[in-house]
Amino acid sequence: MSDTILIPGGRDVRASLDLASATDVDSAGERADAVAVACPPHPQRRGHRGDDRLVAASGALTERGIDCLRFDYGDWDEGYGESTDTNEAVGWAAERYDRVGLFGFSFGGTVALVAAASRPDLAGVCALAPTGRLNPDADAAEALSEVVERGVPVRVLYATRDSTADWEPVVERAGELGVETVAFESDHFFVGRAGDVGEAVAAFLVPRLRDA
Repeated sequence: MSDTILIPGGRDVRASLDLASATDVDSAGERADAVAVACPPHPQRRGHRGDDRLVAASGALTERGIDCLRFDYGDWDEGYGESTDTNEAVGWAAERYDRVGLFGFSFGGTVALVAAASRPDLAGVCALAPTGRLNPDADAAEALSEVVERGVPVRVLYATRDSTADWEPVVERAGELGVETVAFESDHFFVGRAGDVGEAVAAFLVPRLRDA
């Protein structure tokens, strides 16, 4: 089940809120108290909240009792406005849920890392095939260092045959920082592997989004 949300702010940001399966919500039928916010890939390359990898991750999360907020960025703004959109989406979620996680694919993976660098309140962040740089002012490897410094749990997923994204600097920095990485024998788009990707995202985020 999914609700449509308009995220408040200065830009036109619309989202789909996928609700946790009824079987995973407690017997009183109360709504989930944790949510993962999903950042889509590059909007100028037809990236949107219906991306297969985001939908697969959302399905794996909602099956385990975690809501998922998949959003579309506002008008293209070289990564700056898109970072703002992500912060607004996380802020919307934080006002309504006890715990918030964040993940994204490709451009969205980098946006997630950049946003997480200023959000120590996040329960965890998962970056899938992040690009090396969001814009001249935002480097993914540097953002990853800041995320770790702030104590936010983080995982980087990447494809070994990815020739689209400049992912190597991020994975290299992850190794230096002791951040967990997961390699998929795949190309950048994880063709035929969306379900595996979704399970990997959920495996990391779900334990961190549930009550300790």
